[in-house]
Amino acid sequence: MTADGPRLGQGLREHGLSIVLLLLTAATIAGLMAAGNAVHNEDLMREGREAFPLSKYLVTGHFLEAFFENCESEFLQMGTFVLLAAKLRQKGSSESKRLHGEDDSDEDPSAHRNDPTAPWPVRSGGLVLTVYEHSLSLALFSLFAVCFAMHAYFGLRLANEERVWEGQPVISLIGYVRSSRFWFESFQNWQSEFLAVASLVVLSIFLRQRGSPQSKPVAAPHGRTGA
Repeated sequence: MTADGPRLGQGLREHGLSIVLLLLTAATIAGLMAAGNAVHNEDLMREGREAFPLSKYLVTGHFLEAFFENCESEFLQMGTFVLLAAKLRQKGSSESKRLHGEDDSDEDPSAHRNDPTAPWPVRSGGLVLTVYEHSLSLALFSLFAVCFAMHAYFGLRLANEERVWEGQPVISLIGYVRSSRFWFESFQNWQSEFLAVASLVVLSIFLRQRGSPQSKPVAAPHGRTGA
């Protein structure tokens, strides 16, 4: 066996979770492209218009609005959960920190300023460390803000395309963001994301998944909090 074989196997073992999740992401995006193109073409043909090839469909408001609308809700869900889990507790849930005492995540990182293995922001201290301490939630909410803006922009494009087909005047970005349509698109995704997280938090009190870090040990009592 060549040296590349063991290195490949080690890489897959060390990064298998992210690799599989990224492959699933790519597969579902491909499905969104194909199914969305089919739905869009059905709408076009009902209007007596020419069907779009996939390459043209991918730059339409129909596809890009749907893509960013869904991404927006995911980043909002994860960012909110990261912040809430830092402050709030749920007795018996593997998704909660312990009810009493501190977790490793509560440790003051400045105590490791002289640790050569610590990330460089920890060793730098000051404002860099302050930002780094909250970098996960900052990144998630920044991605949410970008996707929210893209949802508004491409949703406006889609809405105006439909209004032109129907012979109605186009609307402004402010008008679209103030519309019930925009907020219906947002809330229908946001509610499902928060429900999914709440379900995981509550179900992990009573249910188990052997081998998963999201679950308590199978034999752990229901009252045990934290994985």
